[in-house]
Amino acid sequence: MADGLTTAGATRPTPARTRWRARYRVVPWWVRITVVYVLARFVTGLMMQAFASVQAANSFTVQHPAYLSFASIWDGAWYRVIATGGYPSTLPVDAAGHVTENAWAFMPAYPFLVRGLMLLTGASFEFVAVAVSLLAGLGAALVFRRLMGRFLDPARATFATVLFCVAPVSAMFQVAYAESMGLFLLLVALLLMVDRRWWTMLPVVLLLGMTRPTGLAFALLVVLFVGAWAIRPAWVRSSEPLTLRRLVPPAVVAVVSGLVGLAWSAIAWAVTGVPKAYTDTELAWRSSYVGWQELVPFAPWIQGFGWWFHQPAGGILLAVVVVGFVAFVCMPAARVIGIELRLWGIAYVVYLLAVFFPQSSTWRILVPIAPLLGIVALPRSRVYRVAVVVAFVGLQWVWLYYCWWIDGYDWTPP
Repeated sequence: MADGLTTAGATRPTPARTRWRARYRVVPWWVRITVVYVLARFVTGLMMQAFASVQAANSFTVQHPAYLSFASIWDGAWYRVIATGGYPSTLPVDAAGHVTENAWAFMPAYPFLVRGLMLLTGASFEFVAVAVSLLAGLGAALVFRRLMGRFLDPARATFATVLFCVAPVSAMFQVAYAESMGLFLLLVALLLMVDRRWWTMLPVVLLLGMTRPTGLAFALLVVLFVGAWAIRPAWVRSSEPLTLRRLVPPAVVAVVSGLVGLAWSAIAWAVTGVPKAYTDTELAWRSSYVGWQELVPFAPWIQGFGWWFHQPAGGILLAVVVVGFVAFVCMPAARVIGIELRLWGIAYVVYLLAVFFPQSSTWRILVPIAPLLGIVALPRSRVYRVAVVVAFVGLQWVWLYYCWWIDGYDWTPP
């Protein structure tokens, strides 16, 4: 009787399913992730091609552009300028003397790498830039899986990587933007940090800071980590207290990361002769929203939410967003991904709150907090997992529609 009840109430795997699972288990993890990444890029590519087929002529492309041209618009045009002509020694200004948009807003590592490969291969900017992003994205997916594997079981780590590959702004992995390369370097740096390989991190941190403006945020991460270690070693999974000898390696990483975070401003000053060349260039991008203003730390988000939603609604909504993010990162379930990844999310968001003006590119700017997808991947429900993947793919379409595709006068750049 008991056997009969058990048999009736259980679903036994079919022989075919059993064979499939056995074959799946023997496939190397990196092959699985590569297949997921390629399939995800194929789906995103189909969506981008669909938008390209209805794209009207604009300042970037002709009507109905080919994929590579369509994938190289917006900031891709600036990276093309840098890859083919470098940076200006004189800043462009408007009639009022304010600095206007120019190439100094973009870090040099990605366009210079593209330039080197163009010279080496003779290929076009569009081809090389998109190829670099695709390959860097694959590298990022593989490192992401390794990073998730430090904290999650294999099934959850793999699902987190699936979400990473189909995320709403994952089109960044196949366009002429530096995000893909920057994310690869960031994930390598985080993996090295988790493994406490501080000295190996130094060249990665240097290159990362010259790829995307993350140097100051990463320095803050290390400072927060050291602080947690000093307060309670168990928080950083250490049985040893923080001593001066143990402090030296992370302190060096923090200092180097902080310096590289400031280096680009110094380089722009040295080349142009304008002390605030970099910050004034960045401010040019937000002037169309709030006019020309000086950079006051932590003011941009208050200004931005006030512009988008008016006050006091904007201030209230901003407070809700910040509190919600802190609650998400600090909830008990989030502890499973380790303090390093949670502190990185906090450090990066603090950096954004200090300097970034919220606009349509906010979703792309949030790409570096991708390690927090490990929290989203925790539930094991198949219905939940399918729903999240479908939602992410749908949001890709929404993002491409509102932020990438150019429909007449477009004020929502990605």
